[in-house]
Amino acid sequence: SPTRDGGRGSTVTTKPPDSVIPNITSDAVATLRQYLGNILLVKEYLIDLVLACLLARGHLLIDYLPGTGKTTLAKAIADGLHGRLARVQCTPDLLPADITGFSMFNQKTREFEFHPGPVFADVLLADELNRTTPRTQSALLEAMAERQVTIDGKGHALSPTFFVIATQNPIDSHGAYPLPEAQLDRFSIKLKIGYPDRASQQQILRRAAAPLSDHRRDASRLSLEHLRQLQDQAQRIRVDPRVTDYLIDLAEATRADPAVELGVSPRGMLHWQAIAQGWAMLQGRNFVTPTDVARVAHPVLSVRLLTRGEDPDAVVDRIMRSVHAPEYK
Repeated sequence: SPTRDGGRGSTVTTKPPDSVIPNITSDAVATLRQYLGNILLVKEYLIDLVLACLLARGHLLIDYLPGTGKTTLAKAIADGLHGRLARVQCTPDLLPADITGFSMFNQKTREFEFHPGPVFADVLLADELNRTTPRTQSALLEAMAERQVTIDGKGHALSPTFFVIATQNPIDSHGAYPLPEAQLDRFSIKLKIGYPDRASQQQILRRAAAPLSDHRRDASRLSLEHLRQLQDQAQRIRVDPRVTDYLIDLAEATRADPAVELGVSPRGMLHWQAIAQGWAMLQGRNFVTPTDVARVAHPVLSVRLLTRGEDPDAVVDRIMRSVHAPEYK
């Protein structure tokens, strides 16, 4: 039967084109979801978006208010994956080599030695990315798109599960360099994390007085190799041609909307489809429905739609209502 995406999208159907495969999401993913939920104290919807971004081999941009847990999020993801976390505090004097690494001549060996930068971690937290110069911001373009960096003409492979979490402060623009469209389009989704509700604030204060117990720290988590397998599985989630047409119609609607100066690019469509596949997998299905596409529309579009002064959320709402979603007979 048709459902609505929380009032944000057009009427869509959740009736599958074929039988549902139950429990496609492994116990390990369910455990990781619970682990992140216990640590982060945010809405389950946000946790699932982060996981969908991971499964889609995407990258995450966070609009945050100071002190709302961006570092905790990055640490929890890296810890939950048994991965290595690197953090870069972006400042105007930061250089590209401070992110990617550099080659230095060794006087003893008489050879150049490569010294890898923080980009060679499994999870990279680029804190306040819009505080550094466009030249340094561009150091992440190749890394995010191809999971490699080229230094002195030589390519260096990054972790296959390389995941960027970048933050920007939405209320303080002094001394900031707005991220260019090419940089924004490398991110899969953008999340807006505000202040927690009262119950979560009470729990935060309780935890500060009594740190997490050892059994929670030692809880079963996900290995990087297991994550790679799940990412391969998510890439095989079936997308019906009617859903593909729906996604194309939505992308074209963003380009035709008079309030939109820059709509969704083909690369943005690929990100949108991949996030929808990851979302479908988290719901225990091996196929994408129009509901999945609509459910992730706001975080996918908010990072890449350039509007002419109109609130991006209002524009996305209008676009989602204007495009008819297919129904499975």
